[in-house]
Amino acid sequence: MKIKSFLKLVEIQTKVASITPFLLGTVYAYYHFAVFNVQNFIFMLVSLLCIDMCTTTINNYIDYKKANKREGYGYESHNAIVRDNIKEKHVLITIFTLLTVAILFGILLYLNTNEVVLILGGISFLVGIFYTFGPVPISRTPFGEILSGGFMGLLIPFTAMYIHVYDENIIDILYESNNLSIDINVKEVLKITLISLPAAFGIANIMLANNICDIDDDIENKRYTLPIYIGKTPSLVIFNALYYIGYIAIIVALILRILPLITSISLLTFVVIFKNLKAFNKTQLKSETFVLSVKNFVLNNLSLVFTIGLGVIIDRLL
Repeated sequence: MKIKSFLKLVEIQTKVASITPFLLGTVYAYYHFAVFNVQNFIFMLVSLLCIDMCTTTINNYIDYKKANKREGYGYESHNAIVRDNIKEKHVLITIFTLLTVAILFGILLYLNTNEVVLILGGISFLVGIFYTFGPVPISRTPFGEILSGGFMGLLIPFTAMYIHVYDENIIDILYESNNLSIDINVKEVLKITLISLPAAFGIANIMLANNICDIDDDIENKRYTLPIYIGKTPSLVIFNALYYIGYIAIIVALILRILPLITSISLLTFVVIFKNLKAFNKTQLKSETFVLSVKNFVLNNLSLVFTIGLGVIIDRLL
């Protein structure tokens, strides 16, 4: 398989949806706790990228096997297996190789931290696999937006933060004398959750925008997503509301001094995002306006990562 075909198969351009929350949790850990563990950072980055690419490859493979409608909406160019005539054997080898590497580096990360990371990683792996695989993949149900936003937008930033501060008593699990006890620093968990909301809602909206654009084709291919159940208009209302709530979360985090004051600069991105919202509300086409949801996510969350990073620099200089 050529490198170009592999990158298309794993849809490398979409990995920003997992890398950005990862960077968010990392930079927040350094800002809030002044800690950065290089080894754990590399272990999680490799594991995260591989499981994300594995999930995407499974999704493309399942779409290839189950598609009822194979022409008329760019199927030949959209699916790398069809476009590049990739053999099924090579696709399956790619899936199992990526999964193996992801598990290997996940185990290394666990051995370098504690059981909390093992549990969080295990849950993430299961959701990632069953998101696109199984009798009824999550992506083909009305729960795709909730789980993609919740796990990628909330769990990834938290784990990315936790691997640097696993010994700071944020979450402790103790099993002794047949008694299981879990201690959670609720305040710290709520802090990272609050600043992760823009990422969670942004990722959910990428999924939602995709499903809004694909309503007709999803019905044809028996993908019963959220917009099919509630309709296009309510879906657009949710799509818009999630962005507004994400910005409110940033403002609240600034007021509570969870984020550095310079992070307020990221609020200026709302001008561009509001413009994109108007364009998407007017026309919902996969080939034209779907990309706006991706641009919104990148603009909103990378600006947050960048400004928190600036906050770190300013704090260290002062």
